[in-house]
Parts: sequence; C-alpha cells; structure tokens
Amino acid sequence: MSDIESQDSFQTLKAIVAKLRGPDGCPWDKKQTHTSLKPYLIEESYEVLQALEDGPPQELCEELGDLLLQIMLHSQIASESGQFQIGDVVKGISQKLVHRHPHVFGSQKVDDVAEVELNWETLKQETRQEGESLLSHVPREMPALVYSQSIQRRVAGVGFDWDRVDDILDKLVEEVAEIKQAPDQQEMAKEFGDLLFTLANITRRLDIDLETALRSANQRFYQRFAYMEEVCRKKGISLGKLTLDEQNVLWEEAKRKLK
Repeated sequence: MSDIESQDSFQTLKAIVAKLRGPDGCPWDKKQTHTSLKPYLIEESYEVLQALEDGPPQELCEELGDLLLQIMLHSQIASESGQFQIGDVVKGISQKLVHRHPHVFGSQKVDDVAEVELNWETLKQETRQEGESLLSHVPREMPALVYSQSIQRRVAGVGFDWDRVDDILDKLVEEVAEIKQAPDQQEMAKEFGDLLFTLANITRRLDIDLETALRSANQRFYQRFAYMEEVCRKKGISLGKLTLDEQNVLWEEAKRKLK
C-alpha cells in the first residue's frame, strides 16, 4: 500500500480493512460475517471497560483501536453487499448528534442536564414509528442489570418515575419482606428479580452505574480472598480447614489491608 506510512489516517485504516477482506487478503478476515463477529464485538467492548477501570491510558488507546476494528469490519462487510459504507456510519452519527443538540448547534437554550435529557428524549420520539414502544430499541441482549437501568431511564424521561429516592428505598424494604414471605422457590426467584429491579432504580437515581458498582465489588472480593489464600500459603495451612470464625478473622484483616 502506497500510503501505509500514514498509519494515523482514517482512510488508511479503511484501506487496510478492505485489503484484509480482499481476494489476496487474510483467510480469517475474509470468512467473517456479521454473525461470526458478534462474540468479538462483545469481548472487545468489555476489554475497553476493563481498560477504563484500571488500565493506563495507552492500554485504553489500544483497546479502543480493537473496538474500532470491529466497527470497520462490520462496515466493510456491509459495503461488499451494497448495504452501506463506513462513510454512511460517520454521516449518520454526525447528523444525529447535530439534530439532538440544538442547544449547541442551534438557537435552543437549556438550563441544566435534566433539560438536555428531556429534549433528547423528545427528539428521539420523532424517529419512532406510530405505535412503537419507547423501550423497543433497548437491546434485550444487554446484561440484565444494565438493561434494567436503561429501560428505567427511558421511562423516567417521560415522567414515569418516583418523586423521591426515599420512596424507592421504602419499596426496597417491601421487596425484601416479600422474599421472606415467598411460599416457594419460583415465587422467591420472582421476588429477587423485583428486588434487583428496585436496586437498579435506586442506583439510577443516585447516578451510580450498577454494573460498574458490582464489577468493583467483585474485584474487591477477588483481591481480599486472594489475600486470605496467600496468608494461608505462607503459614502452611489450608484455608478450607479453618473454621468459619477463623476465616472471618482473615477476611477482616484483608479488608483492613486492602481498602
């Protein structure tokens, strides 16, 4: 490729992906389809999230590049069948951003973030077909906690929301009581679902991303438990043979050591 030296050019990336998919390209890239690439799109998205949480800037830069490659591959596949090109993707999102930000690119005035969100939802409604649900475009393949927060955010945009966070906390207490009163496993599972849904609503109102919060809790648990294992290894004892009280002593030590 004559312009391979200018590797920071978007057009160069486009040409590289096209060549990978071309007659003399890579066998792996050539055989990929929208369906076969789905797992990679999900994996790369999670790797970007991981880099955002605890990676250095260079790692985030690299992971964003990997995610961009997935977008380029899907666009190239679509281009080969005459559906659309990467330029259409760029044009579409550019038009959408300008249209949905009249307070930046037009003469509309807003006072705060809440008003921006309300206007955004109003503008989105213009593109919905008659009779189409407000929730129809929320991907059901999303992780359940993220999906829950997303649909609750959508309906809150049209005013279907609790007045106060304290009211939702009261609902949380109610859901816990219903779990205790559940007559069987099936009903208990249903009540646990309601409990998680209510938690998602609370975190949304407190501007906390529930998926991120849970991932952080998982990581803290991992680090603390690994600390307990390391202490036992150094002492030459088996963690599994300790009593629960002894394990809890180690756990509290891990919590003090690892904030």
